[in-house]
Amino acid sequence: MTTGPVTGDDGLPRTPWALGSEMMRRYYDTEWGMPIRDERGLFERLSLEGFQAGLSWSTILTKRENFRAAFAGFDPELVADFTAADIQRLLEDAGIIRHRGKISATIGNARATLALRDRGGLSALIWSFKPEQTPAPKTMEQVPTRSAESEALAKRLKAEGFRFVGPTTAFALMEAIGMVDTHLLGSHRRGTSGVSFTNQPG
Repeated sequence: MTTGPVTGDDGLPRTPWALGSEMMRRYYDTEWGMPIRDERGLFERLSLEGFQAGLSWSTILTKRENFRAAFAGFDPELVADFTAADIQRLLEDAGIIRHRGKISATIGNARATLALRDRGGLSALIWSFKPEQTPAPKTMEQVPTRSAESEALAKRLKAEGFRFVGPTTAFALMEAIGMVDTHLLGSHRRGTSGVSFTNQPG
């Protein structure tokens, strides 16, 4: 059975995962797929996508405010100065995902973010991999989980010292920040990001 757009109780069609909870619907309707270009915003989402690996996004979204508190609002300058004592503090914080590798990677990624500032910055790097065309899925089965661009982005980020940034994580980031539009055709959110592509199926 294919899974196309589902109409909610408000009469609006959405990609099915958005109807998992009120929290997910609110995220889908107001945030997911909207352009993010500021350094801190991108660092936060890159970090959260890294923590999400192997878990559900709803788990991460539920803990997002805890993550923000634990990681100094995802200010890369502050996170880059985290020490071994901070790592231990985070490992004892039940409000986040207590995974040493992901915690250490986030701190290292903050330092890599700062290192990019004299070469255009994190935003310029990430957005340089925006594809000319976006997927146009009619069903969830047609939504890709990676692309040539996400593979290239992951490779470049790793070359710059970032970790936990494989092609699937990079593609999820691209979806979240509007670099690709994987809202299903027919969803009321399709095309709302304002990001232009050479193909704009409705």
